[in-house]
Order: sequence, then C-alpha cells, then structure tokens
Amino acid sequence: MMKKWLALLLAGIMSLSGCSASKQSIDPQNASWDEIVEAAKGSTVTFYGWGGDENRNNWLNTTVAEQVKDKYDITLEVVGMDINDILAKLSGEKQANATKGSIDMIWINGENFYSAKENGLLYGPFTDKLPNMENYIDLDDPETLNDFCMPIDGYEAPYAKAQMVLFNDSAVTPETPANAAEFMEFCKKYEGKVTYPALPDFTGSAFVRNIIYDLCGWEQFQTMEADYDTVKTAIEPALDYLRQLNPYLWNQGKSFPESSTKVDAMFADGEVVMNMSYSPFSVATGIDQGIYTDTTRTFVFDNGTIGNTNYMAIAYDAPNKAGAMVVINEIISADIQLTQYAQLKELPVVATDKLSADEKAAFGAVDLGQGVLSQAELLAHRLPEMPASLVPIIEEIWLNEVVGK
Repeated sequence: MMKKWLALLLAGIMSLSGCSASKQSIDPQNASWDEIVEAAKGSTVTFYGWGGDENRNNWLNTTVAEQVKDKYDITLEVVGMDINDILAKLSGEKQANATKGSIDMIWINGENFYSAKENGLLYGPFTDKLPNMENYIDLDDPETLNDFCMPIDGYEAPYAKAQMVLFNDSAVTPETPANAAEFMEFCKKYEGKVTYPALPDFTGSAFVRNIIYDLCGWEQFQTMEADYDTVKTAIEPALDYLRQLNPYLWNQGKSFPESSTKVDAMFADGEVVMNMSYSPFSVATGIDQGIYTDTTRTFVFDNGTIGNTNYMAIAYDAPNKAGAMVVINEIISADIQLTQYAQLKELPVVATDKLSADEKAAFGAVDLGQGVLSQAELLAHRLPEMPASLVPIIEEIWLNEVVGK
C-alpha cells in the first residue's frame, strides 16, 4: 500500500513538473492564444519603465495589476527604471549571451526603440498574436505601423498617445500664441519670463521640433537623410529664429533649465509665465492638485503640434514572454484604456470606430477637467514625429548653434 502511494505521489510530482516545464518552455510564436493564456496563468510579469509618474505607478499597481490577477492569475511587478539603464542592462545581458533575463515588458518609444530594435534587444514580432490589436487598434494608423518613422514590424504595441501642448495662466497673460511669429512677440512682451527645457530633455526637444515644423514645414523631414549637414541646412530658418529668440528668454538664452520638471516648478512659482508638456491633459491634473490656478489653460499652434505614441515591448530574453503578451493584450483593451483615459488623463490608443456603442458612451462621458483641449481638437492639430535618427542630430545642432548665441 505504501509503495502504491509513493508511486502515485511521484507520478503526480512528475506530472506537475512536466506541466511547469511545458508552460515555461512554450514558444509563443508557434502557440495559439489559448495556449499562451494558459502558459501565463500563475506567473509573474515584470514591467520596466520610467517610474517618475506616481499617478501612473498607482494605476499600474492597482487597476491594471488587479485586473490581470483576477482574470489570468498573473502577478504584475512594476519596476521603475530609466530607459537608458534598461537598455544598458539588456545590452549587458546580450553581450554575456544571456538567454533568460529579468525584464519581461518595457515602456519604450522613439530613439530608444530604434536603438533597441537595431541591436536585437527586443522580442518579436508578437503583436499579430494579440486579439485586442484586431479588436481595438487601427492597424492602418501610421502610429501603429511606425514609431518616429521607424517600422515597428510587430515589435511593440501601443500604450498611450502623447501630444505637445503649451499653457499659461489667462489671468496673467491673456495671449495664446498661434504660431512661431506670435510666440516671438509674446516673449518680447514678457521678456525674461519664458523659457524651455535644455535639450535633450524630451519636452524641450519636442518644443524645438515644433518650432522647426512651424517655420520649415514637416513633410521634408519624414524621409530626410540622417546627416548633420543636411539636417542643419534644412532647419537653418528655425536656428536663426531660436537665436533671435534667446535675448528675450529667461537668462537671455545663455543657459536653459535642465529639465521639464524644473520649468514646471518655475511656472508654478510664477518665475516664468508659460509652460509646455507632452501630456495634453496635464493642466487639468495640475489644477486638481492645486499646483496650477483655475485660470490656467492649454493651447496649440494653428499649424499643429507634434504627437506620438508610446509603446510596450518585450525584452529579447524575457523569462515570461507569454505572460508579457497577455498583460499587453489586456492593457490595449477598451476597459483598461478607458481607465487610463479617466484616471491618468492620457489619450487612448483604441480606435473609436472599433468601440461598441456602450464603450463610445463611456469614453465620451469622461470628465477631462479644467483648462484642457478636447481629444477631437488635439487630434485635429496632431502632426507626425520626425524619424528617430534625426532627433539626436537636431539636439546636437541646437547645442552647437543656439545656446548662448
């Protein structure tokens, strides 16, 4: 009797071990979605990305984590880390020929995606496996196909949309410059009270690209060669404008605040009278938190402002690729995108024409708060990003040709 009991126990252990090994060794590329979901059950998924947004951290650790736990028994572990450190970590693992790392999902876009994909640090393609890509995402949208003009090729799924906006306090400065020329006049009127973050700060870099678009157009840059002299010649009108702007800026353009966080603090303290953000509804959040006055309002240039999408990718050596795919699929669902829109005031990535009537009504009922533009108005003034390869060149040119000039 004892031998029979031991035999059954060993068989059970071997069965469980075999099941576990099978789940861990599943190749998502050759598995059905049901098999991927089954393999992900009971697992832990690590999500690495910038951790400086406490609202987003809370949303991930509660709303998203609770949903994937309830639906799939997946534990989501959010790890705050600068993207440069994430890529350095992956590069180190690649050089060491690691086949199983510690990073599953990555919050990424733009130049960082370009670099990571080129250097083989990402897993894919995988988005064709996600049911919610077909269910909710516009598969023909240029931002679904390209990230800063870099073909995505199924290596990342959309997360949220961003768009450059400007804002000021209407009780202090009633003007809302509609283009670069009016912005110059605004800076002359409020001399020393306007600035922008020093490049390569993400927001400062986007502001400079917006000035370039307004003065030089945007179409030529979509296919431009990533060559210093070629880019410099193309943006010379904007460089001349920025040099002329310098004397009217904070510290006369001899130096610039080191980050958008610094400019935000200067605006909140009244040291400068204009601010800018890549989060189009950030004014509403600031008003709610008492950081900005109730008379603060958002505006964009008539010719539009740059918008882009940020994405979720999977590390090439992710230990839990199946789990990462399940979590990413859930985040691009209408349910989770609605909570992101409502709680974080982030532009959703779902296509309106793919939503049900009830889902459309739910998105339409979201109160975005005070001082912001509607989603429709933002999207009507949305301009495409430049190729990722041009961005560092423009940042280098700005440093050489604008600062202190």
